[in-house]
Amino acid sequence: MTPTGLGLTTLVTLLKTVTLLLGGAITYFAYEASVRTGARSIRLLAVGFGVVTVGALVAGIVDTLLHVGTMLALVAEGSFTAVGFAIILYSLYVED
Repeated sequence: MTPTGLGLTTLVTLLKTVTLLLGGAITYFAYEASVRTGARSIRLLAVGFGVVTVGALVAGIVDTLLHVGTMLALVAEGSFTAVGFAIILYSLYVED
């Protein structure tokens, strides 16, 4: 048990939920900004944040529902995070 009385599984689920909500909000607002401005770079930024956010969801599904192991969940999340950050980095260099 953690000091707050929550089990680690509950704590991880809570943190993943917060990550999904915040990542979803960032993705949504970045997408809305891209629609408003028509900027390709902002659209790519939204896609990058979306990929990172989906990675957190996929990792949770792999770990919690599929019961295939924590390491596979970490590989899945790390893969989505790396691809998402690569898209975000590209979005900072692309010209509209």
